[in-house]
Amino acid sequence: MPADSTPKVFTDVTADPFVRGLLHRPENPNGNGLVLTHGAGSNCQAALLIALSEAFAAAGYLVLRCDLPFRQDRSFGPPGPGDAKRDRAGLKNAVAALRNQVKGRIFLGGHSYGGRQASILCAEQTENAPEIAAALLLLSYPLHPPRKPEQLRTQHFFTLRTPALFVQGSRDPFGSLAEMEQALKLIPGKTQLLPIEGAGHDLGFKGKGKRKDVIAEVLSEFEKLQ
Repeated sequence: MPADSTPKVFTDVTADPFVRGLLHRPENPNGNGLVLTHGAGSNCQAALLIALSEAFAAAGYLVLRCDLPFRQDRSFGPPGPGDAKRDRAGLKNAVAALRNQVKGRIFLGGHSYGGRQASILCAEQTENAPEIAAALLLLSYPLHPPRKPEQLRTQHFFTLRTPALFVQGSRDPFGSLAEMEQALKLIPGKTQLLPIEGAGHDLGFKGKGKRKDVIAEVLSEFEKLQ
């Protein structure tokens, strides 16, 4: 990382919804950008997102880790039933904002709820529309609510053609590895499942926990997916 590796506050108030987050600038840019966002109970200051942003920036990516619109509206609590569409619009605006700063490809990723909205956004893309993202990084995809495996969140998988890396803990109550393997067969686009042994929904980043091995694996496998 460069001497001044502190991420800078980034806002775009011309967009609706606004874009708000922190920008990690690489010392040796590779020309590509990555938008990262958080889960339903968190924000862009989540330890997992910070660690990933630092690693991707060190590898040359310009990284924007941003708050979804529902989190901009209120500092705590989960998204409401009507928030999802606006949150996807916020992600689309974040991608557009980053696209103004890099000449290469833009990637989109998120943890849990954020990743789900990112994948729905890409699945909703029309055939003739500009590409939203070159690939997806989906961390702890919430395949179903805990203890409710019959409530699958796969309706959009049938139209998801954006290449996607799914990173899933072997102890994630939102979806077992076996369940994820079956679900990914529904997706026509290129997919890869990266299992994280012993990790739960937080991928080893709960509290003060920081599994550095997870970050290195994610970066390596994501670059192979491209």
